[in-house]
This record gives sequence, C-alpha cells and structure tokens, in this order.
Amino acid sequence: MGEIIEFPSNGSTAQGYLATPADGQGIPVIVIQEWWGLVDHIKDVCERFASEGFVALAPDLYHGKKTSEPDEAAKEMMAMKLDQAAKDLSGAVDEVAKRAFSDKVGVVGFCMGGGLALYLATIRPDKIKACVPFYGVIPWQSIAPDYQNLQAAVLGHYAELDSLTPPETVRELEAKLRSLNKEATLEIYPGVDHGFFNDTRPEVYNEQAAKVAWEKTLKFLREKLS
Repeated sequence: MGEIIEFPSNGSTAQGYLATPADGQGIPVIVIQEWWGLVDHIKDVCERFASEGFVALAPDLYHGKKTSEPDEAAKEMMAMKLDQAAKDLSGAVDEVAKRAFSDKVGVVGFCMGGGLALYLATIRPDKIKACVPFYGVIPWQSIAPDYQNLQAAVLGHYAELDSLTPPETVRELEAKLRSLNKEATLEIYPGVDHGFFNDTRPEVYNEQAAKVAWEKTLKFLREKLS
C-alpha cells in the first residue's frame, strides 16, 4: 500500500501520495490530480502504476482539500496558487527521481492535471522525458506552456465528446508540437466524454477506452523511460 509522504518544495515542504513496487525499485512517474483534489481515484492510479513496476508520486496540490462537487472543484482549481503548485510539482519530480535512482521521469495527469503535466514538462525538461495528458485542460492564462522547452515525448488521450478540450483544439496542439519538431501523438477516443478514465464516475467512465489508454500509457512510459 502507498503512503502520504513529505518532500522538499523550494524551501518549504509539500505532501503527496507515494506508491512503490514490492521490491522498492521502479520507473519514476508523477501522477497529477483532476480538479477534485488528491482523491481515492488518484491514489488508486498510483497503486496501479506501482503494481506495474513504477514508483508513482501524486503531489497534493490542494494541500488536503478535496471535493466531489463540480462547482467547488472549479473554485479550488481557480484558487490554486500556480507558483506554489509549480514548486510542489518540481519538488515531486526531484523526490521521485531520487527514490527511483533515475533522472528520466514520466508525468501523467488528468483534466486539470493533464494541462499541468504539459506545463511541468516545459519547466522541468531536464528530467521529464515522457508526458501523458489525459484530456488536459489549461484554464489559467498565466501558465501557457512554452513548448519550445519540451524535451519529453508526448502521448495524449482525449475524448471526442469533450466540450472542454474538443477535437479541433487537440489537433491544433498536436500540429503545434510537431511544427516545433517535438514527438507528439494525441489520440482522440471516439464516442467517449471528458473523464472517461475515471472509474469512480460511472456517468463518464468508459471501460474499453480506459483499458486501451492504460495499456498504451504503460508501453509508452516503459519505452521512453527505461
């Protein structure tokens, strides 16, 4: 089972959920929460990664707060201090790299976390070498990622019926990344909605799409980080 740990965050400390394989060794990966907070689903994703041979750390970007109400989640997301979140994410990268004895780190994020995964890959190109956004949303004007800095390969999982990140937005991002000579494949899953990977939300969860996306993610991270 995983545990809540503390780790350095640019002069202060942050917390996160850490899950490791039974032997303690593995490929380092950061898991970034949806706008709900560090909920059980995100912890479960970390556990699933650990069972597949990854050292997975999900930083708690809301510092203990979580919700299941969309209005409250939206408030928490917009109230999040982005400079602090960037420090916490960067600290998590260093922590998981240290624990896994590897400077090739992956990042996987969902919804808000998908946008932050892309952002993190642009501010920590020294260590982030694989980036997997699930239906990534970047609602903050102040942190538009500078994709010139990207050193990571990108595999994105997006939903055809997603009104927050519709297919045309996904195709624009893919074209932009490729125009900068970045390695990027952004997949659009037909007939599914935003949040299709979250099995705690039956109204949007799609078992088949989630299974395909998970298997592709594992293969991609192993190829890029091993």
